[in-house]
Amino acid sequence: MKRRSALAAAAVLALAGGWAWWSLGHAARVRLAGRPPGLEARGGAQMSGPTAGPNASVPSGPLAGAPSSSERSQLVEGLNSPSGDIHADLRMIDQVFLAYRSGTRQLNPIGENREITAALTGKNKLGFAFIPPDCPAINAKGELCDRWGTPYFFHQLSGQRMGIRSAGPDKEMWTADDQVLTP
Repeated sequence: MKRRSALAAAAVLALAGGWAWWSLGHAARVRLAGRPPGLEARGGAQMSGPTAGPNASVPSGPLAGAPSSSERSQLVEGLNSPSGDIHADLRMIDQVFLAYRSGTRQLNPIGENREITAALTGKNKLGFAFIPPDCPAINAKGELCDRWGTPYFFHQLSGQRMGIRSAGPDKEMWTADDQVLTP
């Protein structure tokens, strides 16, 4: 019986060691590719859209070195821009949540708009601002606002999905002109 327990323990240690070896090698490969671990696209596909591409900044964390003070996330570059629309704004914010989950290796941030915005602006385990703290879309209360100045309503659908609601041009939540992104 002791031999069987010793063999089981050895197998567990071998699996854990193999996982650690692969994980460290994977982290190094991803770092060499210019992305911190967890920000690679699923299925080998590249992220596309207005927030991704060669000029988009990606956060760097403890595994890739701390971000310098000159690094700025460009995930919300153009948020609430007159040349854009609310649909583009909602997609940008959804991409921020995707980057947050991937970069921090955590589920969506939780709480009211102010707590969620705080996590996205650097109060997270990486200390990385996925949205720059001085983003014009953040009001004096620390809430992320839509193009009409109304704070977004974030609805946690699951740890991996966040519903995002804009009050729309009438600035009243839960009316017919609300714009909603439910990924």
